[in-house]
Formats: sequence, structure tokens, C-alpha cells
Amino acid sequence: MIELSHFSFAYAGGRDEGLKQIELCVGQGECVLLCGKSGCGKTTAIRAVNGLIPHFYDGIKQGRALLDGQCVEDMPMHEISGLAGTVFQNPRSQFFNVDTDSEIVFGMENLAYSRAKMEQRMQQVTEELHLHPLRRRNIFHLSGGEKQKIAFASVYAISPDVILLDEPSANLDAAVIEELKDMISLLKKQGKTILISEHRLYYLRDLLDRAFVLEQGEIKAVYSREEFLQLTDAEREQLGLRAFDLEQVRFGATCDNRGYNTVGQTAGIFDCGKHRPPYELAIENAAASHRKKAVWKNVRFTAVSGEIIAITGHNGAGKTTLARALCGLQKLDNGSISLNGRRLTPHKLSKLAYMVMQDVNYQLFAETVEKECAFGVKRADPHAVREALEQMGLAEFAERHPNTLSGGQKQRLAVAASLVSKKEILVFDEPTSGLDGDSMCRVASILRNLAAANKLIFVVTHDPELIASCCSHIIQLGKGGLLEDCRLDETNWPHAIYHSILQ
Repeated sequence: MIELSHFSFAYAGGRDEGLKQIELCVGQGECVLLCGKSGCGKTTAIRAVNGLIPHFYDGIKQGRALLDGQCVEDMPMHEISGLAGTVFQNPRSQFFNVDTDSEIVFGMENLAYSRAKMEQRMQQVTEELHLHPLRRRNIFHLSGGEKQKIAFASVYAISPDVILLDEPSANLDAAVIEELKDMISLLKKQGKTILISEHRLYYLRDLLDRAFVLEQGEIKAVYSREEFLQLTDAEREQLGLRAFDLEQVRFGATCDNRGYNTVGQTAGIFDCGKHRPPYELAIENAAASHRKKAVWKNVRFTAVSGEIIAITGHNGAGKTTLARALCGLQKLDNGSISLNGRRLTPHKLSKLAYMVMQDVNYQLFAETVEKECAFGVKRADPHAVREALEQMGLAEFAERHPNTLSGGQKQRLAVAASLVSKKEILVFDEPTSGLDGDSMCRVASILRNLAAANKLIFVVTHDPELIASCCSHIIQLGKGGLLEDCRLDETNWPHAIYHSILQ
């Protein structure tokens, strides 16, 4: 069904995540995984199959991309979309409507389905994907996970023979990832051909048939499912891959063998923690709403500088709302936020706090990566900018435009910019979404260094590997309030805390 033969592609402008002489074949009914470090070419391979290369992205192409025996380059886009449906990492990039029902039927309308067939298919999709709570909703009012389900449903509705998934789990909580797993399993039972680019591997253990590991645009290795799952931890980490089994993730693992355990550095962007005053931030009886709908209430907890606090909970529990409140971007309906006993207004919080957003495209403004790091910072230290880029593995891209980076590289750039900001309260909203194992370890190391410098650090995350690597405290939201507030250690990690993260 899918074939890339001697396929090479170099993006116009010199972007590095192209492909070099790729040989890839996916048979009817196979589920094939593309994995590897950020920027290795996974998304480019997806674009070659769905026709975005060469119909949308400019560059130099060699070799052939075939879909059901036909050359993709010679096929019109409407014909390609009838054969292959794509779910992108950021579902917002593929929405054309403002309500969920219209979005689900959009593809069917473009393929000229009759009204009766659309209604019948809509009911079938709703039942099979359990979409009843998402019907007739405003897309802009959905959580990230709910948007991803609608994107999947819109593709599933037209029932293409080939399904292409590009980092589909990047912004999903554990419960929605389980639903995604069930959806992919349903596609397999229907005999669909599936090509999936992914960093999170644990939920695909029972689904994949083969795995292709890419490195710098080339295929480094090809494994059967059995061979892939038998890789040792050292071999897996050498390839920059994440864990195959979350039950085996150890609390306190610091990625030493990947070379990012740098706690204790005090030069450059990291101030020496022992010379900084301690901070205690308290939230008392807080309540917040979003678009006039209550999100949570009676939330109270205390955070101390030097800790790394994970904010967890299911999609839609209000984690991002809490993050925005901590940064002064959202006013509380009730309650207060105080620092060392002094109550803070949203304006004062905005002066003290910096937020790395979940969708980093909202906060990238400058024309080069280097300038982005210093954007909005008065008298930014050029040395600190260079060191931040080096810490995040982006120094070689300093003169590139931020929009030419891969999704994972953009995420790392936003983290680098937070380091240069010199703010006392740092809030990271899903900082490892779309990141490979190496990049996740880079972020964990940066967070530990910031904690050693007595910063107040909050991390909104669904990522148990990140939490195990660096977090010392967990705040879990759900059911309109606070469900969990406790410190993390070796005794509670594998049991109650592990299950609270994944529920």
C-alpha cells in the first residue's frame, strides 16, 4: 500500500529534517512505526505519503513515493485524501470548522457523500469512537485531547485504506492515550494500513508489526515487533527512544547515561542557589472558570523554591487554567496567590513568572532562533542566550527562523527562552510533548538545574518519564478540584502515585 523507493527530499531553505535515499514498504493491513530523535525525518516521511510533498512543501525531491501502486506526485490531492487520511500532531492545523459535527463530516462533504450516507456514517462513528460527549460542541472549547479525538474521527469517518498518524499522543493524558490505542486496534481489525510517527512507545507495544528507526534522514535500523521490544535499555537509549514499558520507569532516574545529569552547574544562565533567598508560594481557596464555566474550586497548596512540582490530571481538568493563573494570565474567581506571605495581583505575577505554552507556536515571534531566546528580555546577556541554546541542543540553528524547526525543536527553543528570562516562577505546560527520549532528558536536566538555583518550578505534564526523572511533588486536579497533593519518593512512586498519574 505504501512504498518509498530511493526517496530523498531536501526542504527549500536548508531545513535539516529531510530524507536521504529512504527505502520503506508497508503492506496491506500492517501497522508500522517510525521513530527516532526529533528532526530525524519522521514527519517528512508522512508528508511524502500524503502528498504534502511535493504539492505543498517546496524542495528537491528524488525517487518515488507510491500509494496503492500509484505515484503520489501524479495524483491530485482529492484522490490522495480518498486513499490516505492523516491525523497531525497539532489537530488545530487540520480544522476547517468551529463546531465538532461540521468538522467530522467535512471530509465526507468534500468527497460528495449523500446526506443519508453522511448521517448514517456520523452515527456509526459516534458509536464506535464513543463521541457522544463531544457532539455539537464548539471546537474552541475543547481540551487538547478532545480536539485530537475529533481530528481522528474526521479521518475515520471517510474510512480511507491508509491511516497516517503523526505524533498522535503528544498532548494526551493517559486515559485518552488508552482510547487512542483502542482506536488504532479497531483500525487494525478493519484491515487498515497504518503508518505512525511517534515518540511515546509504550501504548504501541501490542499494535505495531515493524519499527523503522530514523537518524538524520536515513533509516538506521528496521525491527520486527519482537526484535524491537527485545532491545536493551542501553540500546534503546542509544537510539534516543523512550521507554517500552512504563511499569519499569524508575523514580529518580536522572538520564546519567545520556549525558544530561548536570545538576550543580552554576555558570552562565544558572545562578548559584545558595545565594538566593527561598520563596514560598501559597494558593488559598482558589476557584477559576473558563468561558463562564467553573473549572475547579477550593484549590489550596504550598510550593517552595527548589522543588519541581508536577501538575497532573485528565484532559480538561483545568491544568492549563491553573498554569495561567500562576503566571497572572488568568484572574481567579475566588481565593488568592501569595509569595512569602505577600498577596500577588495578576499584574505582579506576570512580572515574576514565565510560561512555556503547550502550543509553542503562540510564543515564537522573532526572525531567528537566537533572537527568539532574547525576545522581550531587557538587556539580554548574549552569553546566556548562547549557553541556553547549547543546553537545549539548538546552537547550530541559531540563525534559522523558528518556524523552520521541527515540533520538538520548537518546544526546546521555548524552554531555552524561559532560561534567559531570569524569572523567579517558571511554569512549563507540557514541555516534553513531541520530544524524544534524549530531548526529554535535556528538559529534565534543565529543570533540576533551575531547582538547584532556588527557582519556583511548575510542570503541567502527562509524562510519567519526565516526572520520574525530576519532579519532587505532585498536584493532581480532577472532578472540579484538588485530588492529590503529596511529595514524591521511591516508596510511593510505583504504587499510588503511578496510578494517579495514569488514571
